[in-house]
Amino acid sequence: MQKVMLNNGVEMPILGFGVFQINDAKECEQCVYDALMAGYRLIDTAAAYQNEEAVGRAIKRSGIPREEIFVTTKLWIQDAGYESTKKAFARSLERLQLDYLDLYLIHQPYGDVYGSWRAMEELYREGKIKAIGVSNFQMDRLLDLMMHNEVVPAVNQVENHPFFQQIESAEFMKEHHVQIESWGPLAEGKLNIFQNEVLVSIAEKYNKSVAQIVLRWLTQREVVVIPKSVRRERIIENFNIFDFELTQEDMEKITTLDTKKSLFHTVNDIERVKMLNNIKFDI
Repeated sequence: MQKVMLNNGVEMPILGFGVFQINDAKECEQCVYDALMAGYRLIDTAAAYQNEEAVGRAIKRSGIPREEIFVTTKLWIQDAGYESTKKAFARSLERLQLDYLDLYLIHQPYGDVYGSWRAMEELYREGKIKAIGVSNFQMDRLLDLMMHNEVVPAVNQVENHPFFQQIESAEFMKEHHVQIESWGPLAEGKLNIFQNEVLVSIAEKYNKSVAQIVLRWLTQREVVVIPKSVRRERIIENFNIFDFELTQEDMEKITTLDTKKSLFHTVNDIERVKMLNNIKFDI
């Protein structure tokens, strides 16, 4: 498995398996198990997904040595703050049946993120987390967090796919040694991505699926990806992207698909901020 080196020297697989919206516990456990059996070694979950226990069971069931699996989970807004973060981290660890996390992310840039970050820095220094980072942080918020804290986030997980490539943000993160990670790498099927003429033509050229082309395009840009599927054949297909390489011409063709707009939310949308802050999970 190809890996990226984070800013603290920790290695992270460039391709992983995400479990967002896999709500059924048995289904989630089976999907994660299938992913691990297929060769995935990065598993991405979150307290807000409410499937950490299923992920933990799958990891244990796989029999794969703990040190070979890179596990990420996230802190939800309702647990923001120094003390709350410590407690939420302990609960996540218990649900996952793990002794440490490889990566812990602040899920959204709201609430007392600075209190949370101080707690995460302590957990990091204690060796309970191998790396800490953020998710959904715009570049101004990311820079502000870096300027007022000692530990630079190792990762920023953001929306990134052919229709919203965030090229300038990716360059900013690279300049500041923050690894970009893509959620929604396949745009959750929006804008008929799997029937897109540009992507279909490139897929036919390499005898690959559109999903494989998109994932290869992202990883060639050194973007960590965590595609999700509940179908075993798709899980396996999404993993098999390292036996070919896109030409620069094909990479540039995909660049032309960038709309420079999110397919899921508007940046600084006041109503979205209110909505996310009011969501409470049983975590």
